[in-house]
Amino acid sequence: MAKIALITGATAGIGEACAHTFAREGYNLILTGRRMQRLERLAEVLNDKYNIDVAISCFDIRSKAQVIENLEGLPAEWKQVDVLVNNAGLSQGLDPIDKGDYDDWETMIDTNVKGLLYVSRVVSNWMIDNGFGHIINLGSIAGKEVYPNGNVYCATKHAVDALSKGMRLDLLSHGIKVTAIHPGAVETEFSEVRFKGDKDRAKKVYDGFEPLVAQDIADTIWFVASRPAHVNINDILIMPTAQASATNIFRQ
Repeated sequence: MAKIALITGATAGIGEACAHTFAREGYNLILTGRRMQRLERLAEVLNDKYNIDVAISCFDIRSKAQVIENLEGLPAEWKQVDVLVNNAGLSQGLDPIDKGDYDDWETMIDTNVKGLLYVSRVVSNWMIDNGFGHIINLGSIAGKEVYPNGNVYCATKHAVDALSKGMRLDLLSHGIKVTAIHPGAVETEFSEVRFKGDKDRAKKVYDGFEPLVAQDIADTIWFVASRPAHVNINDILIMPTAQASATNIFRQ
């Protein structure tokens, strides 16, 4: 019987790369995101290329009601989830605290913290009932340190770091693994979303050095997910060679 991975934010970047990686390894997939056409196209590609089953669910993880309705509405056989990749997350704006946009704050907190909690609340109970499971949370270097104008985004990723540690403790007696992956600079849609579609400004973030790419993180996630049952990798901080901290990047 094929294993099942549930990946949030699967329509682009790290989530999409994870979908290909787990499909290549024979996992059936539950893919969630807010862009139905991308989910449908990705599901078709994965099914054709890897001959796996794919269930797609289009909803906004910021909505508790949508999360519960869509996930609990899955057939029972799809609730035998082996791996949950809490990938969905974003940053909005890059402003000092006194000039921060209230809507940006709400979006980051609702997506990065509350959305992760809503999904984890549902799926962790499936895993407890099943007697197995592995939750992998996507954090950030921003969850390990702070940088100028990153205030609220950094706070949300610090929350992901803390929640991952808390989950590890709370789910220990159920034999459920918990891992946090904290990337540095990864060239995906991240900066474009942060700067609200300003592609030129987003591109400059990665000028002069070689950043990580989505597949680098997907490979790391697969590594931790594929360890033997007695091995849990709690925490990984992964950076480009050219980056030593959130703000210390060697550019040529």
